[in-house]
Amino acid sequence: MSAQTPSATSEIPAKPVRRGKRFARFRQLEFILGILLAGGMCLAVVFSGFLFPDGGEKIDLMARLTPPFTKAAHFLGTDPLGRDVLARVIIGGKISLVVGLISVAGAVVIGVVMGLIAGYYRGFWDVLVMRFADVQLALPFILLAITFIAIVGGGIANTIILLIVSQWVQYARLVRGLVLSLRDREFIQSARAIGVADSRILFSHLLPNLIGPVIVLMTLNVATNILLESSLTFLGLGVNPLIPSWGGMLADGRTYLQNAWWVSVFPGLAIMFTVLGLNLLGDWLRDSLDPTGKTSK
Repeated sequence: MSAQTPSATSEIPAKPVRRGKRFARFRQLEFILGILLAGGMCLAVVFSGFLFPDGGEKIDLMARLTPPFTKAAHFLGTDPLGRDVLARVIIGGKISLVVGLISVAGAVVIGVVMGLIAGYYRGFWDVLVMRFADVQLALPFILLAITFIAIVGGGIANTIILLIVSQWVQYARLVRGLVLSLRDREFIQSARAIGVADSRILFSHLLPNLIGPVIVLMTLNVATNILLESSLTFLGLGVNPLIPSWGGMLADGRTYLQNAWWVSVFPGLAIMFTVLGLNLLGDWLRDSLDPTGKTSK
């Protein structure tokens, strides 16, 4: 009996180890799928000018509404004007990705600065920024979008500004909460004691400790903004309908769903796979940047 006891106890950690290995393999699969989906679409968009020099605008009325997978020249079929669906899907991805990336970058700059100021200085600045954030969060996005577009009009630039205005609050609240947990730590107090300027404390001491969660939120918000831009364009509130975009293609093809489903389905699949890839990368980044390892258990 005593000889069997060590071997029985030595097998106890086997289950957690196997679970950890399975989780590590799942994280690797998340990363690979995210890179293949999001990275593949980004590469196609970057080289779209070389792949489709006509910009997907070439009209061929003799080939209008050609079904997909029937002609090599139009692999994904054509739309009601005879334009190649594959070309327009890839060209349209440029608008969605540009809007998603630039709007997130703008929201990060504004939100991080506001969050740093509110969390570090507290008092008047904290109350001012956070109450303004509370008011904005209480406004439904669609109401804000309709009001904003009615005042300044649509277009790519205005859509980007709208998304920045609607999302900087998320970064401000995230950064403020992190700063509140760090502002009284020993390394911050030491920096104050030796007379380090507030600006250097904010951007050289605090900001590097906040970058992980901010990057994760950025990745997820790029996916969200692609969906929002497509939704606004579908409703006629976003990008000019004359410019190829995923939302515009969905809107153009909705009247042909019964006899030409591919006009809307393939742009919808492009949105779904790109957003799925970005979300998988966001989950992978969240697990990889977690310093406590809690999300890897």
